[in-house]
Amino acid sequence: MMSNVQQPLDSLSHEEQKKLKALMEKDAKTERKLTGPWGWLVSALAAIMVVIYFYGAGVSALGTQYHLGIYVLITFVLVFLLYPAGSRTAHGGLSLISASLLSVLVSCFVVYDSPTAFYQQLTLFRETWEYDGLGLAMAQDLDKLHYTLWLTLPFAAVLLPLDQWLNRCNHNSPTASDVILAAMTAGTVLYWISQFEVLNYRAGAENEVDMLVSIVGLLLSLEICRRVLGWSITLIGVGMIAFALFGPYLPDLLAHRGFRFERLSTALFLTTNGVFGVMASVLATYVILFIFFGAFLQKSGAGKFFIDLPLAMAGRSTGGPAKVAVISSALFGSVSGSAIANTVSSGAFTIPMMKRAGFKPHVAGAIEPAASIGGMFLPPIMGAGGFLMAELTGTPYSTIMILSIGPALLYFLSVYCMVHFEAKKHGLVGIQGEEIPHWKTVFKTGWYYALPLVIITVLLLSGRSAGNSAFWATLSCIAVSWVNKETRMGPKEIWDAIQVGARNTLIVGATIGVIGVIVGTISLTGMGLQFSDLIISMAGDSLLLALGLVALASLVLGMGVPVTAAYLIVAVLAVPALGEFGVAAIAAHMIVYWLSQDSNITPPVCVAAYAGAAIAGSDPWKTGWTSFKYAKMLYVMPLLFAYVPAILLDGTLLEIVVAFISATLGTIAFGAFSMGYLRRKTRLHEWLLLGAGTLLLYWPTLLSDALGLAVVALVWWLQREAAIAPQNRTSHANAG
Repeated sequence: MMSNVQQPLDSLSHEEQKKLKALMEKDAKTERKLTGPWGWLVSALAAIMVVIYFYGAGVSALGTQYHLGIYVLITFVLVFLLYPAGSRTAHGGLSLISASLLSVLVSCFVVYDSPTAFYQQLTLFRETWEYDGLGLAMAQDLDKLHYTLWLTLPFAAVLLPLDQWLNRCNHNSPTASDVILAAMTAGTVLYWISQFEVLNYRAGAENEVDMLVSIVGLLLSLEICRRVLGWSITLIGVGMIAFALFGPYLPDLLAHRGFRFERLSTALFLTTNGVFGVMASVLATYVILFIFFGAFLQKSGAGKFFIDLPLAMAGRSTGGPAKVAVISSALFGSVSGSAIANTVSSGAFTIPMMKRAGFKPHVAGAIEPAASIGGMFLPPIMGAGGFLMAELTGTPYSTIMILSIGPALLYFLSVYCMVHFEAKKHGLVGIQGEEIPHWKTVFKTGWYYALPLVIITVLLLSGRSAGNSAFWATLSCIAVSWVNKETRMGPKEIWDAIQVGARNTLIVGATIGVIGVIVGTISLTGMGLQFSDLIISMAGDSLLLALGLVALASLVLGMGVPVTAAYLIVAVLAVPALGEFGVAAIAAHMIVYWLSQDSNITPPVCVAAYAGAAIAGSDPWKTGWTSFKYAKMLYVMPLLFAYVPAILLDGTLLEIVVAFISATLGTIAFGAFSMGYLRRKTRLHEWLLLGAGTLLLYWPTLLSDALGLAVVALVWWLQREAAIAPQNRTSHANAG
């Protein structure tokens, strides 16, 4: 991620950049800067990934095993080469693991005749230990297994000091263990690719080699996630494995029959219900192509246009810089697909501008992330969650896009209204004393930068696949860049975009293993039905309480896992429960998807808000709560999805029109209610009236809208002295 956002941060001080980098590493670790042969290898693998998947999207589709396998293979190898193991202790532990794997490899082909013979002897020893005790197992069935243990020692004796020395001499190069683990991972994935059809035929009756490969592959998948995203999500995966293993010993509410580790490993690694499951499929089919598109669009020069146009449109209005942040975040969200990258990319420009206009630092640092998460909802690129939703519901992505436009615009309208009322409350005007061209001039000189977004939208709506649409839109980025001499993409710029795009896929790609473990375990154990029953029993007959429980689950889970992973996990667990309350499947998924974003701006984690605080130089905790205040629409829209089906175009034309008119009026009133300002600061009774008016406006009937407008109009009339006072001040000034 850092490679994609570093350029806008050059204006920050070294100390601010250091603090921001530390915050972003909570979201994903920093990768190595490889040079020489290792750099060439990584660049070549990145280029191969981009070329293969562009070929698959634009020319000829790949077979399932190649489509999933090549992506997982290149991603896993790149992670081992690019991301360091971590602390010195972690390096030591991985040296021992690498030594053990080498020992097992030698035992399979040297000590024993084949991997089958080795694993059969290992199984026999374990079963004797389980039933007759360790003593009898050692005496009767140890056979040549002790050589495996002894072989670990020389390998460890070499790798432990070698890895420490290599890490100390050049921490920007992979260690020997990194290379060994990358090779082992490549071997397990290549086995899956080569045996794909045979594995399908013998599903449920896997042989010894299948079991051995799946155990190694599963453990290495967890290590890949730990390297990039840290221990929190990895421990959740480990916990799910423990949940599957010890099912019979759990409380009745969670108990199940349990699974042996071999059965669990083969189900999670060799079938398409685990590591090579829905997450890998969605990433390889949709997400990485859109990440490539975002990298090419950014390189084409569109980023500057996405700042200049909002600046020209809203810069001089009341609270102009904050409105610029809202509009530019909507545009940048179509490029980055990440709330944190969005916050950093546009925030490096908009947050200092807001501070200069008079916004308090914690407010300036909060507005940008609050607006940035809206990019996850606004088509054509909605982050990985939008594609996951299409896959899980069986709904075309183009339909998901159409359904999402209205709610996304309502979200941005909410933040826009809030910053307007905040600026009015504190008397903050737009940008003064700077030459800002008219928006028509900016649009006329840079409109073509928006063409790739138009092309991808038109292709999607015309029925083209998401991958094919991304393919042609990416090519259009290169063509668009040639309109302006300064932004033309030659071979060097195209190569840079390929490298940035490929590396930006690794952060979400690293979750494949753990998400596969979590989703696969939920499917194997029937935990989804148990969780659904739990929500229904706790909520009783209250849909509102059920929504509160889902929101709480999303927030808690989001503290430990990326938002896309949080969406997928909660969707698998909670959507069936919401369905029991009569919520349509697509509405239930939208509810979960919106709520899964809350950890970006809701303390105590809120990494996006903390990134905004680092740029603003403000208190992170205060910034987080302020960001939560501006992003409250994140909790309002799920209520509308649940109670007003027409907001997702489920109803007659009249119902849909009334629903959106109601929601628009309600959102404007909600902005005034949230900020405690309409024409002046609201008094308590006025604030309560605004709250009642907001509720009435949100309810989609003509009568409730009329009553809501009447209540808001009453508050407007009660504050009439706010309009008279400036006139009096003006007349006194003129008389003077």
